[in-house]
Amino acid sequence: MPVRHMLLAVTVAALWGINFIAIDLSLAIYPPLLLAALRFGLVAIPTVLFVRRPKVQWRWLIGYGIGFGVLQFAFLYWGMAAGMPAGLASLVLQASAPFTVILGAVFLREGLTRARVLGIAVAIIGLSVVGWQRAEHAALLPFLLTLAAGFGWAIGNVCNRQAHTSEPFRLMLWMSVIPPLPLLALSVVFEGTDRIRAALAAAFTPEGMWPTLGLLFTAIVAVIGGSGIWTWLISHHPAGLVAPFSLLVPVFGMTSAWLILGETVRPGELAGALLIVIGVLIGTIVVRHPHVDSNPQKTPIRA
Repeated sequence: MPVRHMLLAVTVAALWGINFIAIDLSLAIYPPLLLAALRFGLVAIPTVLFVRRPKVQWRWLIGYGIGFGVLQFAFLYWGMAAGMPAGLASLVLQASAPFTVILGAVFLREGLTRARVLGIAVAIIGLSVVGWQRAEHAALLPFLLTLAAGFGWAIGNVCNRQAHTSEPFRLMLWMSVIPPLPLLALSVVFEGTDRIRAALAAAFTPEGMWPTLGLLFTAIVAVIGGSGIWTWLISHHPAGLVAPFSLLVPVFGMTSAWLILGETVRPGELAGALLIVIGVLIGTIVVRHPHVDSNPQKTPIRA
């Protein structure tokens, strides 16, 4: 891979890591379910108007939108609103990788090599360490909600693979059409219309400037820009060569959370973080057969 392409991959990881700071800022005035609905709504409207739908079965498109969009971001934003630190959230969400491998083996009959089993085991140990540290020193619920978000992402990945599309970027954009209405309905039920009206009224006030900019960063820069560059890289290089760069997301997420938000990580959480990254790395970097590496659909598009 040329150096300039490697720099592009690092840039995407940085955008996705900083994205957790933007989410944290947005949650200052937007309730989590409404925020998730707006995130996808901002992408869905121009998609429906200007982008042709990819030629995939509706069930896989809907499944991708429900798993990746509704479940992942409803639980992620809820977890962060409940107290999950932005930096730690960027790390725990990497649980989607071992979850995807497990679901792929169960439902798609994808082979489990020794390296993948070892990677899953190491990642699960790391997640257990982080969960134990959270239970010892802080609320456990935000961690469990973020873990559920990773499982939702994994469900979306499986549906993404089953779509068998040659237009991954169009699929990603049209996936964004599915979540807004379910998320808005959930917001009305659980957050209430009064809270929704208050958030929208505050959106363009001085107090709402940074939260709204955070929302726009998430929808435009992280989703369209970051995912667009990532899709381009996947289309020009083997998936196994590009995918490991996503492991830099929690590095940028935790570093930016430390610098901007003043978040700190306990030694036990740091040890668990290293185990998670090592576990994901084992299952990602391991040498695969060429026909797998050359298929861009095997690597999920991150947003």
